[in-house]
Amino acid sequence: MNKTMQAILQALSYGGIEVESARWIADLKKLDPMRIFVKKLDIEIYNEEYKVPVRLYFADEASMESGNENVPVILFFHGGGWTTESVETYDRVCSRMAQSIGQLVVSVEYRLAPEHRFPVGFEDCYAAAKALFAGGILPGIRPEQITVMGDSAGGNLAAAVCMKARDTGDFRPQRQILIYPALSNCYTEASPYESVRTNGTGYLLTSEKMADYLELYESKPEDRKNPYFAPLCAEDYTDLPDTLILTAEFDPLRDEGEEYGRRMRQAGCRVRIERIEGALHGYFALGIQHLYVQESFRHINRFLSVERALNEQRL
Repeated sequence: MNKTMQAILQALSYGGIEVESARWIADLKKLDPMRIFVKKLDIEIYNEEYKVPVRLYFADEASMESGNENVPVILFFHGGGWTTESVETYDRVCSRMAQSIGQLVVSVEYRLAPEHRFPVGFEDCYAAAKALFAGGILPGIRPEQITVMGDSAGGNLAAAVCMKARDTGDFRPQRQILIYPALSNCYTEASPYESVRTNGTGYLLTSEKMADYLELYESKPEDRKNPYFAPLCAEDYTDLPDTLILTAEFDPLRDEGEEYGRRMRQAGCRVRIERIEGALHGYFALGIQHLYVQESFRHINRFLSVERALNEQRL
């Protein structure tokens, strides 16, 4: 990375989080004029008495009209530090994903902190996953056709949903894709991960912002020891889904994502870890023309292709 780019990033990488300002900036993405061309459908599922909005994205007009029998599905949880972003602001990301991998994408509008702290957003995501795996969202979809996926805080939620599903036996995800996931519970100098120190300033997402996000997300300090809050706090990594983890070179979350993959691998899980060289946290939301995004979709399509072949062997 050249010195000019480093200077620009340093200027943009200011300290902590002011929630309303961060949400206002995120909401600017709703002005995207291309959103009117997205093939989508809005529905709701219940988490007890609360209706969780869910949006379905189709690869094209034909797939939208052909029905949902035997269609592979991505269950997606968006990022934003558990406090910002939404299904609306991720519209282009999810529609691009549906087109690029040829699968139906189900995006979940979980409730945000600090108005709704842990475990509310996580439980919204779990309720959506449970409904999808039970056929309550897309009748005719088989559980082995579903991949659980998320980026950043959404990667945290995806990992936690899969972990709870294993613990409870409510359903059984076979695949998960975690994109620069937030899996730890500490972003101070006490962090065991070197990337928190080397990439914690000057690369847009700062360690100070991550510390603020955790404070906004937690209900009480004890939450940080809960593996559904911070999956790296888990004691058991066995029997988790086949997993693809994508990390970014200049990201404070890089090392924890890769460590999570190593722990899963040591526990006997099938895991593929890919580091996107030169990339910053958040790159996945860039346009499809960006090389980092194209590289990511190559990894995703390769992973899904291998998983498809494994499923055929199992059947």
